[in-house]
Formats: sequence, structure tokens, C-alpha cells
Amino acid sequence: MKIAVIAVGKLKERYWKEALAEYVRRLSAYARIEVIELPDRGSQTGSPKQVADTEGEEILKCLQQLGTQGGNVYVIALDGRGKQLSSEGVSRRIDELKLRGKSRLVFIVGGSHGLSSTVLSNADEALSFGEQTWPHNMARIMLAEQLYRAFAISSNHPYHK
Repeated sequence: MKIAVIAVGKLKERYWKEALAEYVRRLSAYARIEVIELPDRGSQTGSPKQVADTEGEEILKCLQQLGTQGGNVYVIALDGRGKQLSSEGVSRRIDELKLRGKSRLVFIVGGSHGLSSTVLSNADEALSFGEQTWPHNMARIMLAEQLYRAFAISSNHPYHK
């Protein structure tokens, strides 16, 4: 399976980079993972909606470059209004998608102003990490950890206890 994570903003602090690198390393036993960082436009002038729309245009271009229109690709946006799943639920969902012939998953992590409505409407599904607000850097690490955990659950690896 191939996994792409499109994320707005760069991980600047070493501890974020190291955490992501560790989970990407662990995930590599199960899938090929690619992390694509897009510019964070959060400091631009304009309303939060305008910033999210600008970032959204760049996300949509990236999706197009990845060739996400094919039937074997499934796009999941991280959004606070999305579906909440347990770790086991994420694992089952990935297994279901594999059974449906989806060989590539694309996850989208927005910037500090969230994702534009256009990006959300172009995603196949929205996933939420709960009602709490998380920094988008941490959300990226949480996503990587949950993906690793999901594959560990599916393969009966003892990581998930």
C-alpha cells in the first residue's frame, strides 16, 4: 500500500521531525509513505477563510499531481467535524479500503485555519481526532502514529495492547 500525507506547513522543531521520522520508519514495514509539505499561508493578510482557500488551491493542485482521480485512490481529510474512529476502527477502515481495491491512501492535514470547503468536498471522507483542538504539527504526528498502530493491529503486532 502507498500512503501520502499532504500537510500544510513545515515541521520546524527537531522533536516534531524526529517523531514523524520514527513513525514513518516504523510504517515502512507495512506501506510506502510520502510526506508532502505545502507552504503555510497563515501569516498572510486576509480572513481565515481566504487563507484556507489559498492553501486549499495548493492542496488541490497537489492532489491532481498525485493522480488521485483513479479508482484505486482514497482521500481522507483530517477535520474536526469528521468521523471519529477508535484505533481499531481506523485499522478496520484501512482493511476495508484495501479489500475494495484501494492501494493508495492520501491524508490531508490543513494549516492553522483548517481546510477549505473545496478540499473537504474533494475528499472521500473526513476523519477527526476528537472534539479537542490540536496543533496541526501534533495532528501530523498523531496521524502517523495511528497509521502505524492500525497496521500493527491488522498484523497482530504487539504494539497495540
